[in-house]
Amino acid sequence: MEASAITTFRAVDPCSGATLEPAFADAQPAAVEAAARRAGCAFAAEWTARTFSDAALLRAIADGIEASAQALRACAQAETGLPEPRLSGELARTTGQLRAFADVAERGDLLDPIIDTAVAGATPPKPDQRRANVPIGPVAVFAASNFPFAFSVAGGDTAAALAAGCPVVLKAHPAHPRTSDLTAAIVAEAVAAVGAPQAWFQLLHGSTPAVGQALAQASAIEAIAFTGSTGAGTALARAAALRDRPVPVFAEMGSANPLLVTPAAAAARGAEIAAGLAAAITGSAGQLCTKPGLIALVDDAAGRALVEALSQRLAAADVLPMLTPRLRDGFAAAATLALGDERVTARVRPAADARPGAWQAPLLGELRAAALEPGDVLLEELFGPGALVLWCADAAELELLAGERLPAALTGTVHGDGEDPLVQRLLRQLAARVGRVIVNGYPTGVAVGWATVHGGPFPATSAPATTSVGMTAALRFMRPVGYQSLPDALLPPALRDANPLGLVRRVDGVLGAGPVTRAA
Repeated sequence: MEASAITTFRAVDPCSGATLEPAFADAQPAAVEAAARRAGCAFAAEWTARTFSDAALLRAIADGIEASAQALRACAQAETGLPEPRLSGELARTTGQLRAFADVAERGDLLDPIIDTAVAGATPPKPDQRRANVPIGPVAVFAASNFPFAFSVAGGDTAAALAAGCPVVLKAHPAHPRTSDLTAAIVAEAVAAVGAPQAWFQLLHGSTPAVGQALAQASAIEAIAFTGSTGAGTALARAAALRDRPVPVFAEMGSANPLLVTPAAAAARGAEIAAGLAAAITGSAGQLCTKPGLIALVDDAAGRALVEALSQRLAAADVLPMLTPRLRDGFAAAATLALGDERVTARVRPAADARPGAWQAPLLGELRAAALEPGDVLLEELFGPGALVLWCADAAELELLAGERLPAALTGTVHGDGEDPLVQRLLRQLAARVGRVIVNGYPTGVAVGWATVHGGPFPATSAPATTSVGMTAALRFMRPVGYQSLPDALLPPALRDANPLGLVRRVDGVLGAGPVTRAA
């Protein structure tokens, strides 16, 4: 291919509008396919006898990130405009989840061993059956724009895939390519230090959909993990489905994250709720996948006072730099579309900001909930510092909105007294359409743990039975293998009679860590 046909791009400082050096080149289709094939060969070579420790690799990456934290923060701040405290916290989250996944891999927690022993003379026959999880193979990971560390090169999807025992081919996000290269170099050093194959982690750059489409269709890729917009996520899912051998796509996509306020809660602590909402809407310039974008409450004196307090806070908020001019322009276009809808009244209209870069003021609009229909464009995610207030005539309409009109989302929040039957009903309605329900809090911020659920029905995700955050996120990249009537010596260690790994196993339906006694 001629050099002139290669697409190049540069990052942009969102605070100044300055173009940053150096230029980066989009990976060509042949290079994408070659990277996937190298990962496939590395995985095949490690299948029968792993030559390195997954846990050691994850810990080495965490150590390397900590050693280079200052340089990483400085680079990310120039490319994203995110403040130093936010980036420091994100780095700590990144190294913390790497080490947490290392512990999980080391203990064998992801293997989920299950044993059903044989029953002699049973009718129908009941042979000895055992199962355990194995890694699925090379994973294509797509980095997100809004978290240059925690959802990027060495972020949660990469950590989960490595913990599962899978090599990673990562498409860096074009919003922070230098930060991605710095982090990738740290990962590559860790790969070499623990003796893993060089192809166990590879990074590709790309500023156009063509690179992502090529990676989704690369022959050796066995699973895809994506964080981003609904349009891009569904396009990847279609590409993966059209392959000769379709593969699963775990896409975390757009989410409006409805927050419902009962009349009693608005009356008891409306000003407090307004303050928390303002912080949640403007934090990180509203560029969080869990930002509450739809606020539903009853149109009474207390509700009006709450929204007035929220309006005042948003109107007084600073103009904020978004991550990229493209994201700012997308938010501005969505805001113009919303405020141009005859059903919507502007409470806080963002003023134009002439500064170069990606600066954006907050937005707040309001409309009657009764004017909405399921699938309405106004129910879609507004990615940036803005939200819509949905006015309900009474508590019955608030409940109807929760049960029939709100879109599926990553989160759903209710502010109200836990003894209030309305709160109980609203929570049941939300649980049918969101991945995580919250009471008297705010959905921004996702803790990393075993019980974490960061998922939800479409369009929040493409795989509602999974989570993209937390320890069980690694199970996306594993599959069960069953072993029937095998002698002990031929079984993998996790399933052998003596339990040499000391795992908690389900034996004949009962959890325990003891050995298995076979029937004579």
